[in-house]
Amino acid sequence: QVQLVESGGGLVQPGESLKLSCTRSGRTTEQTAMGWFRQAPGKEREFVAALSWDGENTKYADSVKGRFTISRVNARNTMYLQMNSLQPEDTAVYCCAQYRWLLYTGAPPEFWGQGTQVTVTS
Repeated sequence: QVQLVESGGGLVQPGESLKLSCTRSGRTTEQTAMGWFRQAPGKEREFVAALSWDGENTKYADSVKGRFTISRVNARNTMYLQMNSLQPEDTAVYCCAQYRWLLYTGAPPEFWGQGTQVTVTS
């Protein structure tokens, strides 16, 4: 199956930045839409951002729009999440995901990574 592995999480102060990476491996054919979700302790999993197969169309949650940037380099099988102006409310486990279709439709992802911890102190 497809494997997704996140990296780049860590511990930062408010206002600082992190860049997460998600690399994919295993059986794949065409590229499809991918995205990021996060889950804070005791809270529901939350959509963060998604992008189309070619990275040309993006979608952001209102809570991160203007601060986070999603991108991908398909030749490297890698997706990124640049996280600027981090706040304590951004503290969560961040998971990358791959969707079934070329464009993001709002449907649940097909594949998930294991997650990487992002902690923003206060």
